[in-house]
Amino acid sequence: MSQITVFVCLYQWGTWKSGVSLVNTGIRHPSSVMKNVIPIVMAGVIGIYGLIISVILAESIPKPNDQRQNTYSIYTGMAHLSAGLCCGLSGLAAGGCIGIVGEYGVRSVGYRASNITLFPGKSEGTGYATIADQDRGNESEDLSGSDDQNKLFVGMLIMLIFSEALALYGLIVALIVSQHAYSCGE
Repeated sequence: MSQITVFVCLYQWGTWKSGVSLVNTGIRHPSSVMKNVIPIVMAGVIGIYGLIISVILAESIPKPNDQRQNTYSIYTGMAHLSAGLCCGLSGLAAGGCIGIVGEYGVRSVGYRASNITLFPGKSEGTGYATIADQDRGNESEDLSGSDDQNKLFVGMLIMLIFSEALALYGLIVALIVSQHAYSCGE
């Protein structure tokens, strides 16, 4: 049951990191809020992985028999501990990664959408999100930076998917390890 505590703390941390950036970006560019809510949802899925493993492990612990002999062996207990730690530690890595990628990814997409420079100490013409003011003669050219914003969003999404895969791998290994059991006294 220790993995559920680790999972809850970690997915909440990932949700907090991404949520702060989402609010910050929402103030500057309100139309990008729904698009950037993905890291928060992905951090919440990690908590569900911990819940799944907790229920499976809790249901697989046998009751003592009629003679009050415990049939739950040390082998089975260590397998359950290993499954919980495997799932919990992979959730730790995934939650931290989703929180950090979500925080900086959401802020970068929001900065690009609101034309705020990422390098405030430099001159106005050298910032990443600066858009040229002069007329280039081609009115059909999009100067809003939406192409760059979409590239940033796709990059963030790919990093989030691979971060979520860390927790999924831990869930799969924990499911396999949790099935190892040895009953004593039978």
